[in-house]
Amino acid sequence: MLAFKPPKLLNSDIATSPVIRSLKDVKLGTWNNSGLRRTQNPRFSSGVGSIRAVISSDDKNVGATVVTPVTENNGSLSSSSSSMIDVKAVITIRKKMKEKLSEKIEEQWESLINGIGQGIIIQLISEETDPVTGSGKSIESAVRDWSPKQLEESNYAGYTANFTVPSDFGCPGAILITNLHNKEFYLVEIVVYGFSDGPIFFSANSWIQSRNDNPDSRIIFRNQAYLPSQTPAGLKDLRREDLLSIRGNGKGERKYSDRIYDYAPYNDLGNPDKDDDLARPVLAGEERPYPRRCRTGRPPTKSDPYSESRIEKPHPVYVPRDETFEEIKQATFSAGRLKAVLHNLIPSLAATLSSSDNPFTCFSDIDKLYNDGFLLKHEETKDVFANLLVPMLVKKAVKAGQRLFKYEIPAIISRDRFSWLRDNEFARQTLAGVNPVNIETLKEFPILSKLDPAVYGPPESLITKELVEQELNGMSVEEAIEKKKLFILDYHDMLLPFIKKMNSLPGRKAYASRTVFFLTKTGLRPIAIELSLPPSPSSPQNKRVYAHGHDATTYWVWKLAKAHVCSNDAGVHQLVNHWLRTHASMEPYIIAAHRQLSSMHPIYKLLHPHMRYTLEINALARQSLINGGGIIEACFSPGKYAMELSSAAYKNMWRFDMEGLPADLIRRGMAVEDPSMPGGVKLVIEDYPYAADGLLIWSAIKEWVEAYVAHFYADNKSISSDVEIQAWWNEIKNKGHYDKRNEPWWPKLNTKEDLTGILTTMIWVASGQHAAINFGQYPFGGYVPNRPTLMRKLVPEEEDPDYEKFLLNPQQTFLSSIPTQLQATKVMAVQDTLSTHSPDEEYLGQLHLLHCHWINDTEILSLFKKFSSRLEEVEEIIKARNKDISLKNRTGAGVPPYELLLPLSEPGVTGRGVPNSISI
Repeated sequence: MLAFKPPKLLNSDIATSPVIRSLKDVKLGTWNNSGLRRTQNPRFSSGVGSIRAVISSDDKNVGATVVTPVTENNGSLSSSSSSMIDVKAVITIRKKMKEKLSEKIEEQWESLINGIGQGIIIQLISEETDPVTGSGKSIESAVRDWSPKQLEESNYAGYTANFTVPSDFGCPGAILITNLHNKEFYLVEIVVYGFSDGPIFFSANSWIQSRNDNPDSRIIFRNQAYLPSQTPAGLKDLRREDLLSIRGNGKGERKYSDRIYDYAPYNDLGNPDKDDDLARPVLAGEERPYPRRCRTGRPPTKSDPYSESRIEKPHPVYVPRDETFEEIKQATFSAGRLKAVLHNLIPSLAATLSSSDNPFTCFSDIDKLYNDGFLLKHEETKDVFANLLVPMLVKKAVKAGQRLFKYEIPAIISRDRFSWLRDNEFARQTLAGVNPVNIETLKEFPILSKLDPAVYGPPESLITKELVEQELNGMSVEEAIEKKKLFILDYHDMLLPFIKKMNSLPGRKAYASRTVFFLTKTGLRPIAIELSLPPSPSSPQNKRVYAHGHDATTYWVWKLAKAHVCSNDAGVHQLVNHWLRTHASMEPYIIAAHRQLSSMHPIYKLLHPHMRYTLEINALARQSLINGGGIIEACFSPGKYAMELSSAAYKNMWRFDMEGLPADLIRRGMAVEDPSMPGGVKLVIEDYPYAADGLLIWSAIKEWVEAYVAHFYADNKSISSDVEIQAWWNEIKNKGHYDKRNEPWWPKLNTKEDLTGILTTMIWVASGQHAAINFGQYPFGGYVPNRPTLMRKLVPEEEDPDYEKFLLNPQQTFLSSIPTQLQATKVMAVQDTLSTHSPDEEYLGQLHLLHCHWINDTEILSLFKKFSSRLEEVEEIIKARNKDISLKNRTGAGVPPYELLLPLSEPGVTGRGVPNSISI
């Protein structure tokens, strides 16, 4: 546990405060009555932690800034008269971590402006109404603080404003804050002292815009949760006005400083004005349905009135101001992007100099990526640098040495470099890899397609009963299906409609695949792979079936067939399970929450940690990853049809009621209902690490949400009468997922059970589900042969002209089929970046010190403490499972433990950790 060393104070007038003296006894990471969770993450030893103390107020401990004045008489300041009360508001502002000289000078000027009361105006609004105006009682004051209180080496400053209020003013429930400066500032919180109930906290964690950019004052509510019907009379108007200001009017182009949430279709992925080949269809409507994204209001392209014009990096895509990365996250992501640029730049230069994009010629070429890295002398390429206008930052990084050009050895081969060759590892990764969400039980035989046979040929698979029964150790197919021993990874119907278009792209050759597995006493084993091409007049049944064999030729053909399956799995993982089912589907929930739920609504307070950074990372993805000509198109099999494939998956298989973990497992036949088990289901394969660990996380979330909902809603009528929660859910269905608005499977929202189920699903998707399919991308995909993201050749057949070459050098055929060196290094760089935890990550069950005053409710804080403790137990259970030698999918010689759902992580590529939100 980390001890908290009290920093030296600059302000001598508060240095002797008992508040400050109490800092000596503060230990970071322990529980206090405010509900802070114990953490082992060293990042909490500095930064915002250095401005927190514990103030005793009778039997209550309340977190506050150390810059607050000493209070007397249970937190009240002395009254100036019997009918008036002296009140002080302490405003905490976060400054930049690294300031330029000009910014420091500007800061001094701002302090001067504040000192004369011309910088920040704040207005206290009472929960009680003024009988004259019918609105909340109010009183206004200006910050008059010549020298802000601050801590040495801290980027937080405290200002004060003094009020004299009538004794019958009532409890302040809101603050209006007006920024008279010429630029924005980041408001952490305002604490009001002087009222009989002790300090009153107004948590903000928000950018306050200059009046020049937004003439309206910002409304900050105190940390008391109210359902709409419970809103104090003095705050009702402000509650409504605040929501109206966030929604905007749906017109005009959004400015960087705006805090407006609205919807738009995915019509900004293409760039037809730049190149006809970069035109992309709009993802919206019956033909190509898709969730909605955050509206930016940019004008249409000149070439296509239905497509929105693009903003190319480094210029930012609009997201509401509070959704942007904080400084430490921005620095981390920039470093990740720099690393990606380097990894892209170096092979690009090599390709430019050699006039070709070379395949790997031997496996040692791949090993060099980790052992030697890229060797490139700056002197030999200075003209190329000049022509490419490489930023100075990159030049310096290149000069820094070879270290930046070397990849870390991925976990999958650091323990056993040959594991990827084996069938048991191929099967294990369907249960414990980066994409463990597509395997399902085989429910019928023969295997049938649901595609139109008039277009796609006979629906029957060529995987025959005889072929399967050869591998069943005397068991019949019917018996194996009944005993749930046969499983399938089926990408046939999803991919076949796209195969012809994909294979028309240069350097792309793909099949629609089916893979059948048999569960033996020693684990899952692949027994047959079917690879299909679209039917042709000469070959209406254009399918081939492969089985593992014992001769050299069959062995290499089987290896190539597995590589094609892995390539399909990588594409479906990235475009469907990762992007669509977590990133894209979550965005409408977030937009609707801001538009329809007041920040004082208890459900908004519950969801708020699970919305952090998602809109910003999605905007960056639309700009650089999933856009026309972006990294995903360049490096994955579907190429320019990638997002159309994602749209087809949304159309054919996405349904909200199946996005919860138990429902998804039951749908895939991987579990059956069992109320006595975690999540209410029993796994068909006990050694299914993703599902087994995920159900522990799911159950902890559900228990926490269930108790939270029960605390605020007395009965089901209070759910149906909650106008904000009903508007939120209706907007998610009818605007955010507009193309699915008429589906009959949307859950109702009439009961506490309904609300618990909806919220648990959303929190699971944002936390556990995203973690399970995101942070293993580099650990599993960082070694190209294990998980090629595209294939460049079909499996050789005897009638092919290159079949003899295959027989003479099968290794060369394999290496020339997987991504080239440039493609591989590009996707490795991206996977490395996407698998990285930021130093400011907020993990499930943790309470960030910035948000320790998120709610004024001791029972909720106690429930959160219970949730946090439960997740600590989950962590110990997972660690114990990873040492259980009977669980072969997570233990054994060279087998990496399954850690993707361990709740906590250090920064970096760790292959573990469950953040609260989709933040990368």
